[in-house]
Amino acid sequence: MAAYNFGPCHPMSPKRLELTSRLARELGILDLPQVAVAAARVASDDELATVHSPAYIAAVKRVGEDPGRPDPDHGLGTEDDPAFAGMHEASARLAGASLNAADALISGAAVHAVNFGGGMHHASREKASGFCIYNDAAMAVQRLLDAGASRIAYVDIDAHHGDGTQGIFWDDPRVLTISLHESGLTLFPGTGFANEIGGPQAQGSAVNVALPAGTSDGGWLRAFHAVVPQLVEAFGPDVIVSQHGCDSHRDDDLTHLNTSVDAQREAALSIAALAGKVCGGRWLATGGGGYNIISVVPRVWSHLMAIAAGCPVPLRTPVPEAWRKHVLERYGRVAPLLMGEDADTWWRSWEVGYNPSDAVDRTIMATRKAVFPLYGLDPWFD
Repeated sequence: MAAYNFGPCHPMSPKRLELTSRLARELGILDLPQVAVAAARVASDDELATVHSPAYIAAVKRVGEDPGRPDPDHGLGTEDDPAFAGMHEASARLAGASLNAADALISGAAVHAVNFGGGMHHASREKASGFCIYNDAAMAVQRLLDAGASRIAYVDIDAHHGDGTQGIFWDDPRVLTISLHESGLTLFPGTGFANEIGGPQAQGSAVNVALPAGTSDGGWLRAFHAVVPQLVEAFGPDVIVSQHGCDSHRDDDLTHLNTSVDAQREAALSIAALAGKVCGGRWLATGGGGYNIISVVPRVWSHLMAIAAGCPVPLRTPVPEAWRKHVLERYGRVAPLLMGEDADTWWRSWEVGYNPSDAVDRTIMATRKAVFPLYGLDPWFD
């Protein structure tokens, strides 16, 4: 999976996958008796074509075979998505891993499945975008639908709007896409506002919470809990698919949100609990963005895997010394001492009141007004 590599100066470093896998193993997560680790496989052209056009797939292959000839019309060979040899196979392998995860849920082999190398949510049917070539999350959703799922809820907590996944299912009433992200006024891709609610045949199927820059743990979690559980419960999905980009962290250089590892762990716990409440626990989680590859990404995604395994890692757990030594020797960086940050993650419930002078509350209200009435929910209080 580390072959998905845009080059040494690109923020989407494959080192984050190696470090996450190593940390999860050092913590004992991958060796738990209830955990199976499956090899990723390369998705077939037919599988890719469930969400991407044949012309686009052909373009990815062509550019991967000849990186010196970019195809900007398909978003290939750009600054965000540089061309590299073997691009098709590397991208299709990330997608194949999410298909494996979906198949495990379909067969009943697993109730929870995680592909932390996936979550390529900016890729659209016809174009690469935002470091994403093939949209593995959308492929997993489509696979579950094709296997008989009647409704899928997709919850995206990456700092960037999940525009590609939203666009692919824009007019499909079977898929609810919820994206909690930094406002497009200050961050790529410049979309994801409250009035984006789905196509004419699927009004209310797209939900966007466009948070102001600087939003910290309390506001971020308040927004999550004021929107996500209510809508997912009203929608009644058979499966939850979630995207856990961790670039909302305060130490991520590409975004302007201010969350902690602790808050992102809490959000993963909440999604797991929601899946247990509404769809028999069936939950497929992916990674996504996240560019602080030493202190943030490995911890957040190790927490995600531990939660999926039913054995959450306490925040005061020491980071294994063997992992810290590896980071120092390999990357010359001092790794965190603990799996958490002792952050204050208290959040104020929406039910206690709405503050119109607070930018986060105005964002929440805009989303609730746009979508909640379509589900028979009061936009003010439930």
